[in-house]
Amino acid sequence: MTVLDFIGDEALAGRFFEGATWAAWRVALAAIFGLPIGADELELFRSCTGRERPPESAVREAWFVVGRRGGKSMIAAAVAVFLAVIYGVLRRGADFGPGELGVVMVLASDRRQAKQILRYAQGLIRASPMLAKEAADPTADSIRLGRVVIEVHTASFRAVRGYTLVGAICDESAFWRDESSANPDEEIIAALGPGMATIPGALLLGISSPYWRRGVLWTKYRAHYGRESDVLVWKAPTRVMNPAVPQEIVDKALEEDEPRARAEYLAEFRTDIEGFLSRDVVEACVIEGRRELPALDGERYFAFCDPSGGANDSFTLAIGHEEKRRVVIDLVRERRAPFSPDDVVSEFTDLLRMYRVSAVQGDRYAAAWCSERFSVHGIRYKPAERVKSDLYLAALAAFNGGRVELPDDRKLITQFCSLERRTSRGGRDSVDHPPNAHDDVANAVAGVIAELTRARGFTIEDAIRANERGLNPDEIGWKEVT
Repeated sequence: MTVLDFIGDEALAGRFFEGATWAAWRVALAAIFGLPIGADELELFRSCTGRERPPESAVREAWFVVGRRGGKSMIAAAVAVFLAVIYGVLRRGADFGPGELGVVMVLASDRRQAKQILRYAQGLIRASPMLAKEAADPTADSIRLGRVVIEVHTASFRAVRGYTLVGAICDESAFWRDESSANPDEEIIAALGPGMATIPGALLLGISSPYWRRGVLWTKYRAHYGRESDVLVWKAPTRVMNPAVPQEIVDKALEEDEPRARAEYLAEFRTDIEGFLSRDVVEACVIEGRRELPALDGERYFAFCDPSGGANDSFTLAIGHEEKRRVVIDLVRERRAPFSPDDVVSEFTDLLRMYRVSAVQGDRYAAAWCSERFSVHGIRYKPAERVKSDLYLAALAAFNGGRVELPDDRKLITQFCSLERRTSRGGRDSVDHPPNAHDDVANAVAGVIAELTRARGFTIEDAIRANERGLNPDEIGWKEVT
């Protein structure tokens, strides 16, 4: 049985994949599994892969860069069930050891997102009497067909080890985030490989709308699109893969925000977003093994905090000082939600007093509340003059000049490495964290760096100018304090 037999058989999944809506996906599936592609389908194959000839046998990896609402999740579910039927039912676990189960792993940024594919898979199984009688042990996170389990996992390189994999489906991999790693998608893909090594024909399937020009999806696209290899990259706009999506929806999205819409519906990697700080630059500023420094007599310290209401985001504090024209971050603290804001203010003011800090700066989040609560403990709260993006831009020149000392804090490093720099239509740069990510710790540290460089007379405007010219701070002159 081929995958096209599977989605074409009324007794299996055929009722869900009828008609012209799924025509492009049938060609895509044929390419993945090395099935013949008709002469009338070759033009579609060539336009979506950049390759002249379809694969003659099944590929080991397939990456689909397809716009939103293009049908990716439903096809991924069909592939998951097909692999489970082949290895778990028809082959009856012939590829596994005694008592061993194979796994089709569905990975996404969080389990709730991954469950969408699982729900589709469960729906396909329940709708087929032939498959339903083979199903066993259904839970909220998995379902078993014979000796293969389809189950959902959070995208984490730690969680994917130790499985025998007949397939792995990487859902929306362009948006995977992990605060303990700057390159989570690369590490996850590397960790999946050994689990597939002993299973002939095991498939790694990545499906995602594109984002910025970084990460595994972009790397695979650059390395394999338009090239003959056993890694297939298929790139297509939403309406090519799902013509049922109205053109007016795409047109409206393009009018409202063209860069975003071109990524989400036209499957184009964004050119208005780039990485802000390279990992090499950030790592060069880290003092290995240093967690925090004690307060020293005679030293003048500065503090910056990123407050939170306690329900979702973290409440963070950073304290630093200037030493030989370097910004030294002495202490970084984070309290993750949920928490009582009053309790955190009390805890942080104790730390501020240890470093003889009588005033703390912070963003303008609930500035009146912050001023009142910190004042209760004898600390003055000063709302920052600049927005978060400008603080990052001000800190950039100090990073590039190697004039920052950071503690050895993996989350802090990852948050700085993950920051995105966007250029608006008007040419103005802004910096922020990626979607579904956080920068609370980095924000507090950037506030300290920006303020201490400005304390020497090196302003945010100077930092931006230095960065635009590709200069280090010393090359344009640090102004002395008057």
